[in-house]
Amino acid sequence: MTGESKIAHKDQKSPFLMAGCKVADGYGTMLVTAVGINTEWGLLMASISEDNGEETPLQVRLNGVATFIGIVGLTVASLVLVVLLVRYFTGHSKNPDGTIQFVKGHTSLKEAINGAVKILTVAVTIVVVAVPEGLPLAVTLTLAYSMRKMMRDKALVRRLSACETMGSATTICSDKTGTLTMNQMTVVEAYVCGKKIDPPENVEMTSSTASHLLIEGIAQNTTGNVFEPEDGGAIEVTGSPTEKAILSWGVKLGMKFNDARSKSSILHVFPFNSEKKRGGVALNVGDSEVHIHWKGAAEIVLASCTGWLDASGSVERMTPNQMDEFKKFIEAMAEASLRCIAFAYRLYDLGKVPREEERINWVLPEDDLILLGIVGIKDPCRPGVRDAVRLCTNAGVKVRMVTGDNLQTAKAIALECGILNSEADATEPTLIEGRVFRAKSEKEREAIAEKISVMGRSSPNDKLLFVQALKKRGNVVAVTGDGTNDAPALHEADIGLSMGIQGTEVAKESSDIIILDDNFASVVKVVRWGRSVYANIQKFIQFQLTVNVAAIVINVVAAVTSGAVPLNTVQLLWVNLIMDTLGALALATEPPTDHLMMRPPVGRREPLITNIMWRNLFIQAVYQVTVLLIVNFAGRSVMHLKHDTPQEADRVTNTFIFNTFVFCQVFNEFNSRKPDQLNMLSGVTKSHLFLGIIGVTVVFQILIIEFLGKFVTTVRLSWKLWLVSLGIAFLSWPLAFVGKLIPVPKIPIQDYFKRCCGTKQKDDEETEKQGDTAV
Repeated sequence: MTGESKIAHKDQKSPFLMAGCKVADGYGTMLVTAVGINTEWGLLMASISEDNGEETPLQVRLNGVATFIGIVGLTVASLVLVVLLVRYFTGHSKNPDGTIQFVKGHTSLKEAINGAVKILTVAVTIVVVAVPEGLPLAVTLTLAYSMRKMMRDKALVRRLSACETMGSATTICSDKTGTLTMNQMTVVEAYVCGKKIDPPENVEMTSSTASHLLIEGIAQNTTGNVFEPEDGGAIEVTGSPTEKAILSWGVKLGMKFNDARSKSSILHVFPFNSEKKRGGVALNVGDSEVHIHWKGAAEIVLASCTGWLDASGSVERMTPNQMDEFKKFIEAMAEASLRCIAFAYRLYDLGKVPREEERINWVLPEDDLILLGIVGIKDPCRPGVRDAVRLCTNAGVKVRMVTGDNLQTAKAIALECGILNSEADATEPTLIEGRVFRAKSEKEREAIAEKISVMGRSSPNDKLLFVQALKKRGNVVAVTGDGTNDAPALHEADIGLSMGIQGTEVAKESSDIIILDDNFASVVKVVRWGRSVYANIQKFIQFQLTVNVAAIVINVVAAVTSGAVPLNTVQLLWVNLIMDTLGALALATEPPTDHLMMRPPVGRREPLITNIMWRNLFIQAVYQVTVLLIVNFAGRSVMHLKHDTPQEADRVTNTFIFNTFVFCQVFNEFNSRKPDQLNMLSGVTKSHLFLGIIGVTVVFQILIIEFLGKFVTTVRLSWKLWLVSLGIAFLSWPLAFVGKLIPVPKIPIQDYFKRCCGTKQKDDEETEKQGDTAV
C-alpha cells in the first residue's frame, strides 16, 4: 500500500494482508476479516470517487471580475438611459441618429416612441459592450490551444481547467520512484578484485577468473531471467528490481545467460531469506568440483569471508586491514544510499554432497567464503531532473518529495535532484517520516507542512493529509504519482499528474493530466504552459477592460452633456466583436516564453487584475477618452471641417471618432501582448495567428468606413483624416512604453482599499477558514 514494489514478509508476528496485494512466495490459509468498503482498498476507492466540487483558482477570480464588470455595466447603462430619456422628453436632446427632436406638441406619439426605442437600444448596447461575454470564449480558446500544444510536450490533459491551475501552482508534491528516478534499479558502483571498477561494467579492470566466477554466480544464483532474441533485438530482463539490476550488470560484463547456465548444473538452492539476508546455490561445474555461490547483504556476506580474489585471479587471505578496507567501501556506498550486494563463493567436494533425496535438508556451508565483488545498486535520477527542479525553484514553485521508501534513500535522491541543497537542510522537519506526520494534530500538521521537503515511509493517508495541510495554508498543490496508493492525494490536490507508462489505471482516473513519458521534466513544461494560459487570460482582460472603460466613458459623458452618443449601436457591436471574439482569438494563442518562468506563482490570493494591469489600463483609457472627447466637443474647429450643414459635420466627426477608437484598440492589442515588458513587439513575428487577426480587423475597418456607410451610419474620410486617425492610435505605443517605466506598489489596489475600509482582516480570516479566496 506504500506503492513500493518491495516484498514484505508475513508470519505470526505480522499476519495481516491487504486486499489488492499479491502473494509472491509461500502458502497459507487466509481468513477474510473485511470486504468492500471496509478494506483499505475499499476506503481508497471511496475517497477518490467523492467529488469535492471545488472551483479552480482562476474560476473564483473570473467569477469576481465578471460580476464586477456586469454590475458596473448595468449601472452605467441605466444612468445613460435615464439621462437620455429625460433630455429627450423635455426637448433638450436629439435622437441618437440626430434626425428627430422631441418637442411637446410638435412631434407625433409614434415618432416619440421610435426615439425612445432608439435611446433604449443605445443603453442595451452599452450593457452588451460592458458585459464580458468574450471572457468565457477567451478562457476556452486559451485552454483548448494549450491542451493541444501540451500533447506535443508529453502531457495528456484529461480536465481542461487543469491547464490553468498548474500555472498557479505554488508547490509540487512528487513521487520518487518512476518520476524523479528511472524506476530501474541499476548497478552504479562496483568493487572487484579489491579495487573500484569504473565504469562498473569495465571487464578489462577485472581478472578473467573473477569475471568467470561472477558470471557463473549471477546466472545460477538468481530467480530472474534473461531473454536474448535470435534476431539480435533488445535483451529483456525479468525478475525483482534487484535481480534485474544484477542480471543487467552481468549482461554488460559479457554474460550469455543460457550458455552460462548450461555450463553447470544446480545441486541445491537456498532461496533468499529475509532473516539471513542472503541466498545461495550449489553448482556441479564438472568432474568432482562443486562451487557454492552466495549473494546477499554486503556486510553479512563479508563477515563470512576468509579470503578474496585479487587482480591476478589469485586467492588472498582476508587480513584485518583488508577487511577494514572492504568495510569502508560498503560504508561509502551506504552513505550514498546505495543498496550494497556482495558476491562470494567457495569450493566444495562433490563426495560430501548429500544424496539427491536427502538434499532437501542440506544446509549449504556459509563459512570460508572467498569474496568476488561488492556492488552498489540504486534507482538513478532521470536525466535532466535536477535542471527541472532548479527551474521550478527559480519560478517560485517548491518541489517536495513524498515516497514510500526509507528516509535515507529519499534523502540521497533529494540531494541528487536538488530538492535538498545540502546535508544541512536534511533535518527535521525538512525530512520527516509519514508516521510522525500522521501522529500530529491537524493544527500541528498545518504548522509544519510548509517546512517539509521530503516525506519518507508515507502511506496513502499520510500523503493525503500532507496535501490537505498544504491547501489549508493557501497553497495551490500539484501532486505527481503512479501507484494506486497515490490516488487519494491525486484526487484531493488542485491538480493531479499521473504517469502514463508506470501509472496504474486508478491513478490515471484520479488525475487531471497524464504525463506520457513519466518524466518530471515534462511536469515543468506543464507549469510553463499553465502560466502561459493564465498570462494570456490576463492580457485579454486588460485589453477588454480598456475598451470597456473608454467606450462607456465616452458615451456616458457625451450623453449627459449633449444628449447624443458618438458611438452608435452598430458601431459598438463591431467594437464588441473585435474586442471579444477576434481579440480573444489573438491574445489567447500567444505561445509561452521563458519570461513566464521568472515570475513567482500567483497562488490563491493574488488578484486576477494586477497593479501593472491597472496602470496600463488607466493610461490607455485616459488617453483614448481625453482625445476622443476633445474631438467630440470641438471636432469641427479642431479638424477645420467646412461642410454645408451641421449634420454633415457631425457625421464626419462621429465617423472620425469611431475610426480612431477602433485603431486605438488595434494598436493597444500590441501593448496588451507584453503587459510588463518594454518591448511590446518582442516575438510578434512568431505569432502568426495574432498578425493574421490584426490584418483582418484593419481590412474590415477600411471596408466599413469606405463602403458600408449606410449600414454603420458613417461617411468616407479624407486621406488626411485617415492619417490623423492612425497618428492618434500610434501614439499609444510610446505612451505605453513611458507608462511601463512608472513603478507600481506591491500591495494590490484591491487590498489597499479593503485596508482603508477595514475589511482586509475580515477577508483574510475568511480566506484562512475556507482555504480559498474571492476577488
